[in-house]
Amino acid sequence: MDLDPEGLFRDDSDSENEFYREKEATKEFVVYLIDASPKMFAPAATDVDEDNKMDNHFHVAIDCISQSLKSQIIGRSNDEVAICFFNTKEKKNLQDLNGVYVFNVMEREFLDRPTARLIKEFSCIEETFLSNIGSRYGIISGSRENSLYNALWVAQALLRKGSAKNVSKRMLIFTNEDDPFGTITGAIKTDMIRTTVQRAKDAQDLGIAIELLPLSRPDEEFNVSILYADLLGLEGEEMSQFLLSAGERLEDMTDQLRKRILKKRKVKTLTLSISNDVSIQVNTYALIRPTVPGGILWLDSVSNLPLQTERSFICADTGALIREPPKRFYPYKSDNVMFSTDELSEIKKVSNGQLHLLGFKPLECLKDYHNLRPSTFIFPTDEEILGSTRIFIALHRSMLRLNRFAVAFYGSLSHPQLVALVAQDEVTSSSGQVEPPGMHMIYLPYSDDIRHVEEARIFIWTPMPSYLVQQMIKLRRPLIYYDV
Repeated sequence: MDLDPEGLFRDDSDSENEFYREKEATKEFVVYLIDASPKMFAPAATDVDEDNKMDNHFHVAIDCISQSLKSQIIGRSNDEVAICFFNTKEKKNLQDLNGVYVFNVMEREFLDRPTARLIKEFSCIEETFLSNIGSRYGIISGSRENSLYNALWVAQALLRKGSAKNVSKRMLIFTNEDDPFGTITGAIKTDMIRTTVQRAKDAQDLGIAIELLPLSRPDEEFNVSILYADLLGLEGEEMSQFLLSAGERLEDMTDQLRKRILKKRKVKTLTLSISNDVSIQVNTYALIRPTVPGGILWLDSVSNLPLQTERSFICADTGALIREPPKRFYPYKSDNVMFSTDELSEIKKVSNGQLHLLGFKPLECLKDYHNLRPSTFIFPTDEEILGSTRIFIALHRSMLRLNRFAVAFYGSLSHPQLVALVAQDEVTSSSGQVEPPGMHMIYLPYSDDIRHVEEARIFIWTPMPSYLVQQMIKLRRPLIYYDV
């Protein structure tokens, strides 16, 4: 069996693996929870628009989600979504719970990548929703049925797919009812609120984020403090900031959803080694990133399902299918030195892919032309290394006080280089936080990347004096013609 010795020490495989690893880490699962109670179908405004139509909150939610799916299928086609209605007459879910209807299309799972057929059928669901699915109040007096609890349960079950470390999971709730348990009193109401809040906390403990997009009429304000403050875990300043955004106008809901669905995602988690015995953990975020079209997805011509690429190695001598991992070799003298995949990875590895603090320098030493590519924002996390936030805050405050930036070695697998960690202080205004506290990781250039500007040489043409021209004419040799 002959293997190509070329490319033995190439870094192409490393860059591809790093790309797919980052791509997998930024995948997101979203479940849209839409309230389908009769209150959602009431007119959203007291006046009639130009087309003599009165939009309701259910129409606003459907339109917002449709616009979000259209942008998602182009820019983030690997993300998966699920659409779930609660407070419905019909039920459709794997748990067979009342008042919850999961919308999907044929030959697709409940939680799946958005398709053109899903968007088309979902955009027209208003025409047949009341007749096919139906609307009702799922929480009524004299009944222990809790449709909101059931919806959270179904959404949590849908988001069991995938690991919490590799996938970002979220629930987005659309409702105009700030007090779903308003018709119930006594111990039953207290118990139902407690179980609903506990169900939400259980989902959050599993790494699932819950967000609320409140819909309110101009004449009444959505009071988040009744139930959803405890359900979302809002306290203190978070409550006041949420109340400011809750009173936005109806036509701004699409932009509000776009801001929340395009949430800045974590690129990767790094370990910052401050000394031999002190290390902290930080998350990296790409604040500025070029928008590129989604990748090409090959589909089967008959079933229209995504195709999976499989690669097999065949021996050139015997034609047999190679089951074991292929080995590469490098010719040395008269022998072929064999290398396994693990050995090649160790040879190519410059470092363990983490940040190593080297020292500090004044901010005046950092020039504008050192920033050749968009920086990466880093923020501490205590998920695996406890105390990372405290050490990061102490380092952050010292750098701001002394006007210093940190120089570190970033041992990337494909492109190791020096980086500058510049501390950024928090900036707030009356409407909330403008810039978060943290550090910007600026990728410093190599020495040959900095090229000095060459001195410009300007040649100015001046006419020759006339007397010199006359002398040159006199001195020229006469033309002699020779006959051949």
